[in-house]
Order: sequence, then structure tokens, then C-alpha cells
Amino acid sequence: MTQVRREPAFLLGAGAVALAVSAIRPASYGTWLLEVLPALIAAPLLVLTYRRFPLTPLAYRLILAQALILMVGGHWTYAEVPAGDWVRDLFGLDRNPYDRLGHLFQGITPAIVAREILLRRTPLRPGGWLFALVVCVVLGISACWEFFEWWSALIGGSAADDFLGTQGDVWDTQWDMFLAMVGAILSQLVFARVHDRQLTFARSNHLEPPGERR
Repeated sequence: MTQVRREPAFLLGAGAVALAVSAIRPASYGTWLLEVLPALIAAPLLVLTYRRFPLTPLAYRLILAQALILMVGGHWTYAEVPAGDWVRDLFGLDRNPYDRLGHLFQGITPAIVAREILLRRTPLRPGGWLFALVVCVVLGISACWEFFEWWSALIGGSAADDFLGTQGDVWDTQWDMFLAMVGAILSQLVFARVHDRQLTFARSNHLEPPGERR
């Protein structure tokens, strides 16, 4: 139980170190800031709400994984991540696919966080309605992110090209939202049982704060 309580602090520390490393001579500090902005916003919120609404280990681990993806993309820009270039050359793709991974995780991670909030704060139970509602929440988040990219392009003009990372794909926005939806579906199919077990463990070991819905 002590390990469960200490893990969030360890993950936060690992994320802070990774953030500092990603900020060392990035391709563009402006692009880096825009890319890691979600992590910079999420970290303080998670710290402030930890005592009142601690999340499951699965949720925290996925949040860190997504933050690391953002940091790597922010350091090199999504279109220039070396690992993406290697995958592109290996499979003969016409673009660096690293941003596709980012948008897939834009579905995977928020799906578990949304699922957890809905299960703990509403009368919903695991099943079809929860599954569908989580997918809808993820699509809403993805749409809001596309709005943010659109506004960034309007403000920054050509300077925002690295942040957008469309790589000439006219359907990039649609691909981004589609992959977020796929991520939300996969996340629930793959992680639902583990997530339910962790929620049950938290309740049975009194790791949730008083007043949490049972």
C-alpha cells in the first residue's frame, strides 16, 4: 500500500526530469512550449487534487506516458522525431508517423481518466453506456485540441507549422480525431479489467478519500 501511495510522486519526479531534458536546445522553444503545454497544465492540477481525488496507478502511468510523447515531440517537433523517421523509412511511408502516436494516446489516456471520473462520480457502471460516453468525451477533447491548433495557426501563421505538424496532409485534422477515437476504444478494451481491479482495490483499502461514491 505504501508503494501505491509513493508511486505518483515517483512518476511526477520522472516527468519533471524528462521535461528538463526535453527543454535542452529543442528545435524551437516556441514549438516546445506549445507541445508540452498540456503536461505543464496537468501536473499542477494532479498535485492539487491528489489528496481529494487520487487517481489509480494505471491513470497516472498513462498520463506520464502521454507526457513523455509530448516532450519528445516538443524537443524535435513531431515531423522530425528520429524514431519516426526510422519507422517511415522502414515501412516506406510518405510521412513521419510520430504525430499519429501522439494522437492515438490522446485517446488512450483521456479515456481512462474520463472512465475513472465517471465511475467514481456518477451512477454509471461498466457497460455499453459508459463505453460510448467515454468515447464521446475523448472526441470532445480531441476536437478542442484541434481548435487550439487552429487558433495557434491563425495567431502564429507560418511560425506555427512545426506545431501543427500536418506534413502536407489535407486530412490531418480528421486523422487526428479518428486516431483519438481509436485510442479511446482500444484503451477501454485493453485496460478496463485492470482499471476496475485497481478501483476495487482502492475502495477496499480505503485509498479513496471520505465521501467517495461506493
